[in-house]
Amino acid sequence: MVTPIGIPDDWDDNNLILFEEFCDLIRTPQRTVRDWRQRGVGPRWTRFQGIGRLYITVAEARRFLAAATDPRPERRSDD
Repeated sequence: MVTPIGIPDDWDDNNLILFEEFCDLIRTPQRTVRDWRQRGVGPRWTRFQGIGRLYITVAEARRFLAAATDPRPERRSDD
């Protein structure tokens, strides 16, 4: 049985998550998430004063996960 990925409801949207914590949360290797960042398809990150560790807000993590799991209609080959 696969457990769906989700952000706990009691987490405040303004709280910060470290890059490493986010990778653990979504069960994705850091290398993959770094690749997403370089390609511009991952969540939006920030650094304090432009240096140091990467952070993401809980709200951005929720937005990213919602967009990644948004069901899209399948395209039919006869369209």
